[in-house]
Amino acid sequence: MTALDLTGLSAGPAQVWGGIRLVPLLRAEPVAGLRLHREAYGGGDFATEDVRLNDGTHYTSYIPHGFVADWSGEGTAAAYGTSLGGAAPAGRVALHRMAKRRPGDRLRFLPLHLALEGYLALHFGGPSTLWDTWSRQALRCGLSPRVESAYLGADVPGLADALRVFEIHPRQCGVLVYAADALGAAFAVPHPDDYRALHATLLQDLFGELIHQYALFGRPAAEFTARIEDRHVRGIGDLRAAVRAQERAWREAHDTVMAAELYATSYAFSRVYRMGGFDLWRFLPPFERGGAAQHIGEAITDRKGRVAYLKTFRLSENQVRRGHLLRSLAAHDWHLGRCAEALGTRPAELTRRIRDAGFASLLRERG
Repeated sequence: MTALDLTGLSAGPAQVWGGIRLVPLLRAEPVAGLRLHREAYGGGDFATEDVRLNDGTHYTSYIPHGFVADWSGEGTAAAYGTSLGGAAPAGRVALHRMAKRRPGDRLRFLPLHLALEGYLALHFGGPSTLWDTWSRQALRCGLSPRVESAYLGADVPGLADALRVFEIHPRQCGVLVYAADALGAAFAVPHPDDYRALHATLLQDLFGELIHQYALFGRPAAEFTARIEDRHVRGIGDLRAAVRAQERAWREAHDTVMAAELYATSYAFSRVYRMGGFDLWRFLPPFERGGAAQHIGEAITDRKGRVAYLKTFRLSENQVRRGHLLRSLAAHDWHLGRCAEALGTRPAELTRRIRDAGFASLLRERG
């Protein structure tokens, strides 16, 4: 699997609030056999959690809640704001896994953090070969600690108002969030009732610095209005056909232009968990420099590979640059000379790029 198969999801009419554009994702039919609900962790809105991974490392981040995927067939979803399994106290909470099986056919996972942990763990171990150019510190400790920052959705100007005032479509199962027409995030769930319960959780999601800046400083987004030539309309049937043609034109323009970076990118998928007839994945982009915007994310797919759940995070250019650098080094066995040659530069310039990317600990200190 190398691409997102969004069969069954279609873009609905966009709604604009200042620089924020929300494009609803609609399903003709809900995904059978899967529901999604929120698990609250009690406490305040800004609790910090530790995730203790099996290899002894720790992942620490703001994690407001978990999602519970339910493939039991009971066909219900918990209301937004409920706390299942007992609420944890405010402050720091220890979680033992990113994804943890719950009684019955249920799985708790941490939305977006599956994807972020995958990005932060990218070649986390550092060099696999004892080259003279690498420091003992890097060989002993790898890239620890890796740190990335993001903005809370509630701090993205205009997003809270947009989510509050925009109409939720009866068949809406997701949304694409744009700031100044830059795609910031995609969110999709199996059932319209799930989306209604989870709509407000977008304010607790993480967004990149670029999206915050675009929302803060960007000009208001333009409205896309439909225009129908009345000279071709002779009755209700003609009007209905013209409206459907406009809807098709909007979907095609949106999917091939505005959201092309998400739909057309080839991703590296890593399976996290099998859930009956569904699979939970996280994915990383190719980290290509100078191209379209790139996203990390997580998805639940059915047996045919079609997306039932999706959540993405747009990487900044600096984050793409760091991912590209780590992948290039690993592809050339962490050898500075060979990597520099492949990148069309000199070892001294590559060394500077490594330092600028925050990976100075990988370099041997000269005595």
